[in-house]
Amino acid sequence: MVFLRFVCGLLFCLFISCSSHSDNSPAAPTSTSDSTVSTATSLDVQLITDGVSHPTAFAEPADHFGRLFVCEQEGRIRIIQNGKLLPTPFLDLSGDVIKKEGYDERGLLGLAFHPDFAHNGKFYVYCSVPDNSAGANHRSEVREYTATTNANTVGKNNMRVVLHFLEPEANHNGGDLKFGPDGFLYIGVGDGGGANDQHGEHGNGQNLNTLLGKILRIDVNQNPYGIPKDNPYVNKAGARPEIFAYGLRNPWRISFDRSTGRLFAGDVGQDAYEEVDIVKNGGNYGWRVREGLHPKNTSDPDPKNWINPITEYPHPEGISVTGGFVYRGKAIPSLQGKYVFADWSGPVWALTDTKQEQWSREKLPISKSPGYWQIYSFGEDQSGELYILAVLLDGNKGAVLKLVPKK
Repeated sequence: MVFLRFVCGLLFCLFISCSSHSDNSPAAPTSTSDSTVSTATSLDVQLITDGVSHPTAFAEPADHFGRLFVCEQEGRIRIIQNGKLLPTPFLDLSGDVIKKEGYDERGLLGLAFHPDFAHNGKFYVYCSVPDNSAGANHRSEVREYTATTNANTVGKNNMRVVLHFLEPEANHNGGDLKFGPDGFLYIGVGDGGGANDQHGEHGNGQNLNTLLGKILRIDVNQNPYGIPKDNPYVNKAGARPEIFAYGLRNPWRISFDRSTGRLFAGDVGQDAYEEVDIVKNGGNYGWRVREGLHPKNTSDPDPKNWINPITEYPHPEGISVTGGFVYRGKAIPSLQGKYVFADWSGPVWALTDTKQEQWSREKLPISKSPGYWQIYSFGEDQSGELYILAVLLDGNKGAVLKLVPKK
């Protein structure tokens, strides 16, 4: 049964890549080594709960109540309090969002609490909702909700739509939300889906007149939202001012290093390479002209301003990157300052800053062989400790697991 589930999982994840293999890209040098971390052999994972369904996002607000919030792709936000999963959802949007049975990239995909949540009760979600507009598969919405800060439930009608845009396909939605150290909301958005960024003359990733294939940055303290003055395309003709960075295919999980303020993104590849990027203001990450460190669509105009990823890995090592976090907790000193991320199919890695373009990549001992789990996301609590959000294939259970020292 596990093998059958894995085969199905591989087919599903190949749909994430939505690819027909192309062999016209010249080879590039391998970006990093892949050795097991000798300093983290005492690393383990602790099961917090296996009672959630398809967990996509995780957040802990700075309200001192110690509650961990987990998004289920089907549309519910669940609370873990004192190590226990509460039976009643914090918010239930299952009647609003699209998430079909089986594999689907739509649903409730992102969650972020306002930096002042303890006083204003505001939090934000990214979700997929129906839309019958011509050429649209669905609509992506960033919504604001307001809760009583110590309440364990919130009404779904206490909401305003902050930002919305149409999606031409069901896949490549991105959907992660993070508040930066500047107080602005950052939004990871996929390229619109289908294979090879097929919409538009040269796709969406390089098109500055669409929000698709971008990292956005907005000010949610204005209604419906404001544009930060130093966004790179403010008052630029033919460009959307919400854009912070572009040239991404499907940024699946973004995060800030709480120590340095650097923004990281795991960007899912097409059919050959997965990558991790450090995202900078105005940065172009190459898609669809490039995939990882390699030329991709060589007939497209080459913008020449693309920024290489800090690591890539080829598909024999995995099939769909899941971005993570730089570890800044105290429980696992050997991981301090390393960027922990994974592939959907099972391996978990740590990147070490080498002060060069390519970071050193090391495989962590908590990695699993394909068929054990599917890693959907990562989480970081207020103490800087990290969590893996996964589906355990033996039993098909959605789980939250904490990285801990091995006893």
